[in-house]
Amino acid sequence: MAGRVTRRPEAGSVVGAGRGLRFFRLAVRLAGFVGIVAGASGDYLIRVLAGGGRSGVRSRGEWLTRWSRRTLRVIHVQLQFSGAPPSGGLLVANHLTYLDILVLAAAHPMVFVAKSEVRAWPVFGWLARMGGTLFVRRDHRGDVSRVNAELAAAVAAGSVVVVFPEGTSSDGHEVLPFRSSLLAPAAAGAWPVTPAWIGYEMPEGSVEDEVCYWRDMVFLPHFLNLLSQPRINATIRFGRTVVAGTDRKRVALELHDAVVGLRVTPVAPTIPVPPERNRPSGSVVEAVTQG
Repeated sequence: MAGRVTRRPEAGSVVGAGRGLRFFRLAVRLAGFVGIVAGASGDYLIRVLAGGGRSGVRSRGEWLTRWSRRTLRVIHVQLQFSGAPPSGGLLVANHLTYLDILVLAAAHPMVFVAKSEVRAWPVFGWLARMGGTLFVRRDHRGDVSRVNAELAAAVAAGSVVVVFPEGTSSDGHEVLPFRSSLLAPAAAGAWPVTPAWIGYEMPEGSVEDEVCYWRDMVFLPHFLNLLSQPRINATIRFGRTVVAGTDRKRVALELHDAVVGLRVTPVAPTIPVPPERNRPSGSVVEAVTQG
């Protein structure tokens, strides 16, 4: 009796199955985004616009935190952080991708300063606008003064305000030099400032090409490809909060050194951030993100 012959799958069929799985992920996650937009819109109307006297900045920050966590679940981004998010003042971080805003907001309610182009990004731009992001026009130097005044008002209201002083996103291989213009209010007012480093890992693919959004990349193709990835691991390392000095250029240099240092050495054990629905009341993560 002849032995059974086992045929190996042809390379073409394996590639086809892989493409099919990617398209399936993309379709499911796009459908999830429709649900995100619908749910977030209703939640915004109920909790923010009809909040009944609550602080607009505070309620919008809490809203952005809730929906950032849910959006990260849809994209299959798993977030963990070390150190503690600040409770006020300025937070300064490196910048790699449009995911940075969602990742930081998922850790703690924050107000962001972002380039004006972010307004037009699907879903991310809408979340940023509704969450109270301060948009700056990079092609108008005088616009920085306007944004700095709004930034100072947000800090005075007790918010954590995030700036990305590299002025652009990068491939993550190094932290670009910090521009000091948006640090001027912190230096003038001796604000508390906190450095943070953001990094990403993937079980498959290239972080540089498929997560980082830099060079002349186009948003929609990059975003659709990102949605088809199996999983993305995001890490935030929060540094120690210090009081800003009076020289903004020196402050920029010192914060740059601190962020570079966090890239190599975290300051505290890493804390995973579980989905909001599974986060027990009174947990360490809840205390940190709501503090």
